[in-house]
Amino acid sequence: MHFARLLHLVDSAIPTGSFAYSSGLESSISLGFIRDDAGLRNYLYAYLQQAASLEIPFVNSCFLLDAEAVWGGQRLTQQRLRATEMAAEYDAQLLVPALHRASAVQGRTWLKLLAGFYPEAGIERITQWFAAGDIPPHFTLALGLGLRAAGYALPETCTLYLHMLLRDQLSAAIRLGLLGPLAGHRLQHDFYVVFEHILAAQVGKHYGEATRSAFMLDVAQVLHEDIYSKLFQN
Repeated sequence: MHFARLLHLVDSAIPTGSFAYSSGLESSISLGFIRDDAGLRNYLYAYLQQAASLEIPFVNSCFLLDAEAVWGGQRLTQQRLRATEMAAEYDAQLLVPALHRASAVQGRTWLKLLAGFYPEAGIERITQWFAAGDIPPHFTLALGLGLRAAGYALPETCTLYLHMLLRDQLSAAIRLGLLGPLAGHRLQHDFYVVFEHILAAQVGKHYGEATRSAFMLDVAQVLHEDIYSKLFQN
Protein backbone atom coordinates (compact mmCIF):
# COMPACT_ATOMS: atom_id res chain seq x y z
CA MET A 1 0.00 0.00 0.00
CA HIS A 2 2.88 2.37 0.81
CA PHE A 3 4.41 1.78 -2.64
CA ALA A 4 1.02 2.19 -4.36
CA ARG A 5 0.53 5.57 -2.68
CA LEU A 6 4.00 6.62 -3.75
CA LEU A 7 3.12 5.76 -7.35
CA HIS A 8 -0.02 7.85 -7.00
CA LEU A 9 2.02 10.89 -5.92
CA VAL A 10 4.03 10.78 -9.16
CA ASP A 11 0.96 10.33 -11.36
CA SER A 12 0.93 13.02 -14.05
CA ALA A 13 -2.75 13.65 -13.28
CA ILE A 14 -1.91 15.02 -9.82
CA PRO A 15 -2.71 18.77 -10.16
CA THR A 16 0.52 20.35 -8.91
CA GLY A 17 0.72 22.69 -11.90
CA SER A 18 4.14 21.48 -13.03
CA PHE A 19 3.00 20.90 -16.62
CA ALA A 20 2.48 24.63 -17.11
CA TYR A 21 6.23 25.27 -16.80
CA SER A 22 9.27 24.36 -18.90
CA SER A 23 11.94 25.52 -16.37
CA GLY A 24 14.17 26.85 -19.14
CA LEU A 25 13.65 24.16 -21.77
CA GLU A 26 11.55 26.30 -24.12
CA SER A 27 13.94 29.24 -23.96
CA SER A 28 16.94 26.88 -24.38
CA ILE A 29 15.41 25.67 -27.65
CA SER A 30 14.49 29.18 -28.82
CA LEU A 31 17.99 30.49 -28.05
CA GLY A 32 19.65 27.65 -29.95
CA PHE A 33 21.18 25.88 -26.95
CA ILE A 34 19.36 22.69 -28.02
CA ARG A 35 19.51 21.83 -31.73
CA ASP A 36 19.31 18.04 -31.94
CA ASP A 37 18.88 14.82 -29.95
CA ALA A 38 22.42 14.99 -28.58
CA GLY A 39 21.80 18.55 -27.44
CA LEU A 40 18.63 17.49 -25.64
CA ARG A 41 20.47 14.67 -23.86
CA ASN A 42 23.22 17.04 -22.77
CA TYR A 43 20.63 19.54 -21.58
CA LEU A 44 18.71 16.94 -19.57
CA TYR A 45 21.86 15.65 -17.92
CA ALA A 46 22.95 19.18 -16.97
CA TYR A 47 19.43 19.97 -15.76
CA LEU A 48 19.32 16.90 -13.50
CA GLN A 49 22.83 17.54 -12.20
CA GLN A 50 21.96 21.10 -11.25
CA ALA A 51 18.65 20.02 -9.72
CA ALA A 52 20.48 17.46 -7.60
CA SER A 53 23.36 19.70 -6.51
CA LEU A 54 21.09 22.67 -5.77
CA GLU A 55 17.89 21.04 -4.47
CA ILE A 56 18.77 17.68 -2.90
CA PRO A 57 20.89 19.22 -0.09
CA PHE A 58 17.77 21.15 0.95
CA VAL A 59 15.67 17.97 0.83
CA ASN A 60 18.32 16.25 2.97
CA SER A 61 18.14 19.09 5.49
CA CYS A 62 14.34 18.83 5.64
CA PHE A 63 14.72 15.24 6.83
CA LEU A 64 17.26 16.22 9.51
CA LEU A 65 14.86 18.58 11.27
CA ASP A 66 13.13 17.50 14.48
CA ALA A 67 9.51 17.91 13.41
CA GLU A 68 8.09 18.37 16.90
CA ALA A 69 10.70 20.98 17.79
CA VAL A 70 9.84 22.95 14.66
CA TRP A 71 6.06 22.57 14.39
CA GLY A 72 5.19 21.62 17.96
CA GLY A 73 4.71 25.07 19.44
CA GLN A 74 5.42 28.77 19.28
CA ARG A 75 8.57 28.69 21.41
CA LEU A 76 11.73 29.58 19.47
CA THR A 77 13.89 26.46 19.48
CA GLN A 78 17.24 25.83 17.81
CA GLN A 79 15.50 23.52 15.34
CA ARG A 80 12.87 26.15 14.55
CA LEU A 81 15.60 28.74 13.96
CA ARG A 82 17.48 26.30 11.73
CA ALA A 83 14.36 25.64 9.67
CA THR A 84 13.80 29.38 9.21
CA GLU A 85 17.41 29.91 8.13
CA MET A 86 17.14 27.02 5.66
CA ALA A 87 13.95 28.45 4.14
CA ALA A 88 15.50 31.93 3.88
CA GLU A 89 18.59 30.49 2.17
CA TYR A 90 16.48 28.62 -0.36
CA ASP A 91 14.39 31.71 -1.06
CA ALA A 92 17.60 33.68 -1.74
CA GLN A 93 18.83 31.02 -4.19
CA LEU A 94 15.92 31.56 -6.57
CA LEU A 95 17.25 34.49 -8.56
CA VAL A 96 14.78 34.35 -11.46
CA PRO A 97 11.48 36.07 -10.48
CA ALA A 98 9.34 33.74 -12.62
CA LEU A 99 10.90 30.65 -11.03
CA HIS A 100 10.46 32.17 -7.58
CA ARG A 101 6.74 32.72 -8.15
CA ALA A 102 6.20 29.31 -9.73
CA SER A 103 8.01 27.51 -6.92
CA ALA A 104 5.82 29.12 -4.25
CA VAL A 105 2.61 28.36 -6.17
CA GLN A 106 3.56 24.71 -6.68
CA GLY A 107 4.67 24.31 -3.06
CA ARG A 108 1.39 25.70 -1.76
CA THR A 109 -0.56 23.33 -4.03
CA TRP A 110 1.60 20.35 -3.01
CA LEU A 111 1.00 20.94 0.72
CA LYS A 112 -2.73 21.28 0.11
CA LEU A 113 -2.77 17.96 -1.76
CA LEU A 114 -0.76 16.16 0.91
CA ALA A 115 -3.00 17.53 3.66
CA GLY A 116 -5.98 15.97 1.88
CA PHE A 117 -4.21 12.66 1.25
CA TYR A 118 -2.64 12.33 4.72
CA PRO A 119 -4.91 14.09 7.25
CA GLU A 120 -3.18 12.29 10.13
CA ALA A 121 0.30 13.61 9.18
CA GLY A 122 -0.23 17.16 10.42
CA ILE A 123 0.66 18.79 7.11
CA GLU A 124 -1.37 21.84 8.13
CA ARG A 125 1.29 22.63 10.75
CA ILE A 126 3.87 22.99 7.99
CA THR A 127 1.55 25.27 5.99
CA GLN A 128 0.89 27.37 9.09
CA TRP A 129 4.62 27.63 9.83
CA PHE A 130 5.30 29.02 6.37
CA ALA A 131 2.43 31.49 6.71
CA ALA A 132 3.34 32.60 10.25
CA GLY A 133 6.90 33.40 9.24
CA ASP A 134 5.84 35.01 5.95
CA ILE A 135 8.05 32.41 4.22
CA PRO A 136 7.25 31.39 0.62
CA PRO A 137 6.36 27.66 0.65
CA HIS A 138 8.80 26.75 -2.12
CA PHE A 139 8.15 23.42 -3.80
CA THR A 140 11.45 21.73 -2.87
CA LEU A 141 10.96 22.52 0.82
CA ALA A 142 7.27 21.61 0.72
CA LEU A 143 8.11 18.30 -0.94
CA GLY A 144 10.81 17.36 1.59
CA LEU A 145 8.93 18.47 4.69
CA GLY A 146 5.60 17.11 3.48
CA LEU A 147 6.80 13.65 2.45
CA ARG A 148 8.79 13.24 5.64
CA ALA A 149 5.66 14.05 7.66
CA ALA A 150 3.70 11.57 5.53
CA GLY A 151 6.13 8.80 6.46
CA TYR A 152 8.28 8.48 3.35
CA ALA A 153 12.02 7.87 3.53
CA LEU A 154 14.73 10.22 2.26
CA PRO A 155 16.07 7.99 -0.57
CA GLU A 156 12.64 7.44 -2.13
CA THR A 157 11.81 11.14 -1.76
CA CYS A 158 14.99 12.14 -3.64
CA THR A 159 14.30 9.59 -6.38
CA LEU A 160 10.69 10.77 -6.60
CA TYR A 161 11.88 14.36 -6.99
CA LEU A 162 14.27 13.61 -9.85
CA HIS A 163 11.63 11.48 -11.55
CA MET A 164 9.11 14.33 -11.45
CA LEU A 165 11.63 16.78 -12.89
CA LEU A 166 12.68 14.45 -15.71
CA ARG A 167 9.06 13.57 -16.54
CA ASP A 168 8.02 17.23 -16.71
CA GLN A 169 10.97 18.19 -18.92
CA LEU A 170 10.33 15.40 -21.41
CA SER A 171 6.61 16.17 -21.43
CA ALA A 172 7.48 19.77 -22.31
CA ALA A 173 9.89 18.59 -25.03
CA ILE A 174 7.16 16.45 -26.59
CA ARG A 175 4.62 19.29 -26.54
CA LEU A 176 7.20 21.61 -28.10
CA GLY A 177 7.60 19.13 -30.96
CA LEU A 178 11.25 18.44 -30.23
CA LEU A 179 10.62 14.68 -30.24
CA GLY A 180 7.71 12.24 -30.42
CA PRO A 181 5.96 10.56 -27.47
CA LEU A 182 7.59 7.15 -28.00
CA ALA A 183 11.07 8.64 -28.33
CA GLY A 184 10.44 10.81 -25.29
CA HIS A 185 9.43 7.92 -23.07
CA ARG A 186 12.33 5.81 -24.33
CA LEU A 187 14.68 8.66 -23.39
CA GLN A 188 13.05 8.90 -19.96
CA HIS A 189 13.59 5.16 -19.48
CA ASP A 190 17.26 5.51 -20.46
CA PHE A 191 17.89 8.41 -18.10
CA TYR A 192 16.93 6.43 -14.99
CA VAL A 193 20.37 4.81 -15.28
CA VAL A 194 22.06 8.06 -14.23
CA PHE A 195 19.86 8.68 -11.20
CA GLU A 196 21.96 6.51 -8.90
CA HIS A 197 25.28 8.28 -9.38
CA ILE A 198 23.68 11.75 -9.50
CA LEU A 199 21.99 11.14 -6.15
CA ALA A 200 25.01 9.37 -4.65
CA ALA A 201 27.05 12.55 -5.08
CA GLN A 202 24.58 14.42 -2.81
CA VAL A 203 24.33 11.91 0.05
CA GLY A 204 24.92 13.59 3.42
CA LYS A 205 25.07 17.13 2.04
CA HIS A 206 23.08 19.81 3.86
CA TYR A 207 21.65 23.02 2.46
CA GLY A 208 24.85 24.98 3.12
CA GLU A 209 26.56 22.81 0.51
CA ALA A 210 24.04 23.45 -2.28
CA THR A 211 25.71 24.54 -5.54
CA ARG A 212 24.84 25.60 -9.08
CA SER A 213 26.49 23.79 -11.97
CA ALA A 214 24.58 24.67 -15.18
CA PHE A 215 25.10 28.37 -15.79
CA MET A 216 23.83 28.36 -19.38
CA LEU A 217 20.55 26.96 -18.04
CA ASP A 218 20.38 29.91 -15.65
CA VAL A 219 20.84 32.24 -18.65
CA ALA A 220 18.04 30.52 -20.55
CA GLN A 221 15.71 30.78 -17.56
CA VAL A 222 16.41 34.48 -17.15
CA LEU A 223 15.75 35.16 -20.85
CA HIS A 224 12.56 33.10 -21.03
CA GLU A 225 10.36 36.19 -20.64
CA ASP A 226 12.00 37.74 -23.72
CA ILE A 227 10.84 34.98 -26.09
CA TYR A 228 8.46 36.45 -28.69
CA SER A 229 5.85 33.70 -28.29
CA LYS A 230 5.69 31.12 -25.50
CA LEU A 231 3.86 27.85 -24.93
CA PHE A 232 5.03 27.57 -21.30
CA GLN A 233 5.67 29.71 -18.29
CA ASN A 234 9.21 29.55 -16.91
